[in-house]
Amino acid sequence: MALLPGPLLCGALLGWVCLAAPGRAVEVQVPAEPLSAPKGRTAELTCTYSTSVTDSFALEWSFVQPGKPLSASMPILYFTGGQLYPTGSKAKRASLLQNPPTRGVATLKLADVHPSDTGTYLCQVNNPPDFHTNGLGLVNLTVLAAPSDPRCSQTGDMSVGGSAALSCSSSEGLPRPVYNWARLGSLPTPPPGSMVQDEVSGQLVLTNLSRASSGTYRCVASNQMGSASCELTLSVTDPSKGRMAGAVIGVLLAVLALSVAVFCFMRFQKERRKRPKETYGGSDLREDATAPGISEQTSGMADPSSGLLEKASSSISAKTNKSKLPVVV
Repeated sequence: MALLPGPLLCGALLGWVCLAAPGRAVEVQVPAEPLSAPKGRTAELTCTYSTSVTDSFALEWSFVQPGKPLSASMPILYFTGGQLYPTGSKAKRASLLQNPPTRGVATLKLADVHPSDTGTYLCQVNNPPDFHTNGLGLVNLTVLAAPSDPRCSQTGDMSVGGSAALSCSSSEGLPRPVYNWARLGSLPTPPPGSMVQDEVSGQLVLTNLSRASSGTYRCVASNQMGSASCELTLSVTDPSKGRMAGAVIGVLLAVLALSVAVFCFMRFQKERRKRPKETYGGSDLREDATAPGISEQTSGMADPSSGLLEKASSSISAKTNKSKLPVVV
């Protein structure tokens, strides 16, 4: 005859289910309120239990990121067989307040907490043959951090009459930072409705821009842990003045180009007039010029194939010889 478990056996014999059972019920207690810890500190995640600890006792801590189901939990540490086994990315920072956790205290200590440690932690106790009534406890932890240095940026039409959006955002900060924009200096306050800001998103919308809208704007991101800020300079331009300046520059460039052309033309004409004088100057000797002392007639009777200088030399030599003949009386 097979033996039935205690409650079923009692029910089969007496016609009702007995409340007594072998062992004790496993009960896990955790804080009802979420826990919080500043960035860089050590967080203690309280977890206590009641059961009759035996050699089968086992404890497991695991972690679930915000927005994910419990089935996506990642292990942090195990205690089983009298040994502690840290595991996962938090292994070096995780420990137990009491080790071994065999006296009803299973509190987890997590050192040097980061914003990424924010989430839900699962404390689960198993102790066969004790049956479960509530062997799992959930602890919510929020790591508090001051806002990181925000990033300021601007988009839109930065001309007179246009609209611009200034944005401010911190990549880190818990609780979520609140953003506030302000214009620096003693410039006149823009008209009501021309500046609209969203403290949650960190956006400042400026409409109907004017030259008076130009200036330096500061965004301050703050929460209960601290604050940080960034600045940007907004320059509103006037398109009409830009077009006028462009026209003036165009005229000046045209005048400059015309002046250069006129100068080059005048220099060319001057060089052209000077060129004949340089070619036929008085100091130059032309091949077809008549040598000094030679008559036009002699020059005309000269053989073109003979050199002019050769004929002139013969004539002069003849005259010289005649002058040297003796005179007979």
